[in-house]
Amino acid sequence: MAEFIISHAALQRNAELLRRVAREGDVHVLLALKAFATTGCLSVLRPYAAGCCASGLYEALLGAQEMGGRLAVYSPAYEAEDLAELVKIAHHLDFNSLGQWERFAAFCMASPRAQSGEMQFGLRVNPAFSTGKTPLYDPCRPGSRLGIDIASLPETLPRGISGLHIHTLCEQGAQDLIDTFHAFEKNCGFLLRDPSLRYLNLGGGHWITQEGYEVEKLVEFLRGLRQRYNGVEIYLEPGEAWSIHTGVLRARVLDVFESMGFHHAILDVSATAHTPDVLEMPYRPDIFLTEKNGSLCLSRSTAQPAVQLPGENYYRAGQAGEMAFTCRIGGVSCLAGDVFGDYAFPRALVAGDILTLDDMAHYTIVKTTHFNGVKHPGISLLTPDGALTSLRRFDFADFKNRLG
Repeated sequence: MAEFIISHAALQRNAELLRRVAREGDVHVLLALKAFATTGCLSVLRPYAAGCCASGLYEALLGAQEMGGRLAVYSPAYEAEDLAELVKIAHHLDFNSLGQWERFAAFCMASPRAQSGEMQFGLRVNPAFSTGKTPLYDPCRPGSRLGIDIASLPETLPRGISGLHIHTLCEQGAQDLIDTFHAFEKNCGFLLRDPSLRYLNLGGGHWITQEGYEVEKLVEFLRGLRQRYNGVEIYLEPGEAWSIHTGVLRARVLDVFESMGFHHAILDVSATAHTPDVLEMPYRPDIFLTEKNGSLCLSRSTAQPAVQLPGENYYRAGQAGEMAFTCRIGGVSCLAGDVFGDYAFPRALVAGDILTLDDMAHYTIVKTTHFNGVKHPGISLLTPDGALTSLRRFDFADFKNRLG
């Protein structure tokens, strides 16, 4: 059966780097649950994170129960009944519009935790400065609904507001953050100098644990911010950086056949149901033919998947035509476009082969569905001693109960 496998050691490796950034940059680094919320793995990250950020009530409840520390919440809009619960657990509540803050300001400020100073409130601002390349993930794209338009900002922070929140990045480097902040500072410096300001949230999308990220440049920038805005606490809320290169999705080939001039392989997983960003982003995941005890008379691939099990060899698939057998890898749902892409392998695939889809922990497990009634992959954790611990198995009841 298909299975997501997450590496404890890889999670810890990422977490140690993020803790170093927090320490050397003198900032708070939170875990963004929207990217990684596998409950059985949160205990690995808890000692390293200052807390977590949530996009709504359910993520906030999970963070409060499983992560502890600081809880920052932002949503494009709040329901009154959710706010009644959030004011009991959140430390920061950031609002997307002045209208929502005006509607709920009296209620929020009257809450006991706000009165004691345990909870603060902020506004998300759209700095109107895009550095990303994918409109789907660009909060500053034309017509964006995320954050308050610069032209609509007041000259001073509204009563009760002590925080500012900007989030513009997606899988981007330190220079993108620096350029964005300089644009924000140029247009909104009057709010950054407001005496009521107590915290500044620089959002997520920081690719800190990706190879080649300029960590020292980030640290230097954060230190400069702390000196320039003395007394203002600074928060980062990366999601992918905590879990990038920590997990894989193992799939089994169910069938191989020829049709309309292509070799096709159908897996027991689905791109649309189990790796939706493959279609939405879109992107092409690395896939490895996985064999026991090196049964292929070939050298192991130089590149290896994020999670490797004892006794297995991994052969990275290439671009179409690069090796002996080119095949279109498809999912098991009935969606015509449920396709991972065209890949080349060192031999012809056959039913029963195992393929390992790399880097499948972040923005993957959190977005899976039971579309088409396709069986949902299990979730396991590879412990430091090499043991696989099952975290979750899904069955028909999960599909049935989800739909009422």
